[in-house]
Amino acid sequence: MSGAAVMDGPLLDFFRAARGAGLRISPAESIDAVRAVEVVGFEEREALRDTLSLVLAKTPAEKRAFAECFERFFRRGSFADDELTPPPAAATPEGSPAGGEGEGGGSALGRMLLANDQAALAAEVEAAAAAVGLVNIAIFTQVNLFTRRMLDRMGLAALEREIAATQDADRANRLRTGRDRLRERVRDFVQQNLLLFAEGKNQEFRERLLTQTRLSAIDRRDHERMRVLVRAMAKRLATQYGRPRKRDRRGVLDVRRTLRRNMGWEAIPFLPVWKQERIDKPKLVVLCDVSGSVAPLAQFLLLFLYSLNEALAGLRAFAFSNSLIEVSEILERLPIEKAIPEVLQRIGFGSSNYGQALADFEAGWLGILDSQTTVIILGDGRGNRNPARSEILRRMAERAKQVVWLNPEPRTLWGTGDSDMPRYAPHCRVTAVCNSLQHLERVISGLLRDGA
Repeated sequence: MSGAAVMDGPLLDFFRAARGAGLRISPAESIDAVRAVEVVGFEEREALRDTLSLVLAKTPAEKRAFAECFERFFRRGSFADDELTPPPAAATPEGSPAGGEGEGGGSALGRMLLANDQAALAAEVEAAAAAVGLVNIAIFTQVNLFTRRMLDRMGLAALEREIAATQDADRANRLRTGRDRLRERVRDFVQQNLLLFAEGKNQEFRERLLTQTRLSAIDRRDHERMRVLVRAMAKRLATQYGRPRKRDRRGVLDVRRTLRRNMGWEAIPFLPVWKQERIDKPKLVVLCDVSGSVAPLAQFLLLFLYSLNEALAGLRAFAFSNSLIEVSEILERLPIEKAIPEVLQRIGFGSSNYGQALADFEAGWLGILDSQTTVIILGDGRGNRNPARSEILRRMAERAKQVVWLNPEPRTLWGTGDSDMPRYAPHCRVTAVCNSLQHLERVISGLLRDGA
């Protein structure tokens, strides 16, 4: 079998299924796999499995995912476990089903069912799947649609006419039984393909949905997936902004470098070089409201920021509800999965008092703020009608580079009820709605891009 024929056949579909199962398969690895299959062929299933595993699966986790995907993929369409039709009531001449009717002894599908030709049926199922584009199945609600399309492609309409026209009750009964069992098997085949080819799509859709969902509405079952997404976002930003960066100062000419670059034109400045300014890694001080209403967002923010260590020059973290404490030591000493519950247990889930929290920070840590520090405050600004103490935030803003306030509530609610946001907002360079991972990534990415 040529490489082109292999790639156009089941192997290409298997690559797609394997990628959906989480395997990272590069084009070069695909070519290597095709060449290996040309040598071992498809006949020996164990040899094929071991060969592809050596080429495609690189880690123990990928080995496990590969084994499951391989078994699921090559198990599709197998009708060997039981017959699709009962055995015929009486022997008939070879190639002629009992009670045959119509041209050629009935419909092609009917002949396969009466003969219980499992190999031919499996081949028909595969051909129908390719014809209707089953590899494009994406959601569970498409199972019935693809099942019907495949059965129609296999000749269900002709089979139905044959059942209605036959005068042999036993033959008609056997055809109906075979039709019903075939329908079940085709549906099973479609569901297996859904698991194979839609797993990656469904996971991608689920992850995209989670990044857009309010963090307070995330189901506990999705917390582990959210942690994975948070770390992935942080790693992506750290890779992008963690290296030293410079920014052109448009309009400020670097005369020395311009002359050097244009020596080939007798120093005539055809190619100007602009002066650059270094973008320093930001220093962050984070104040998180961990009262009951904001705690879900606070834990994800802390996880996000501590996964950004490569891109930050220094991070000091504080948590508050009624009062404020520094939690940097807890987050550095313990794994993040244990540190955040300890922070919440120590000071979380109380009633917010922003004025007292700001007073505690001014008394103990105001001196850590300088012109390179960005202060991020996470909270809804609802102080339960305690004094807002907004003058302390003004003094913090005067010492720091900027104050950024992330509020999980819609702007339409700012200033309503016990919200003190209108008092705090004038002292903030940035105020933003932030109640999802998508919001969080956008804000933090902007801070890192501009050097905070």
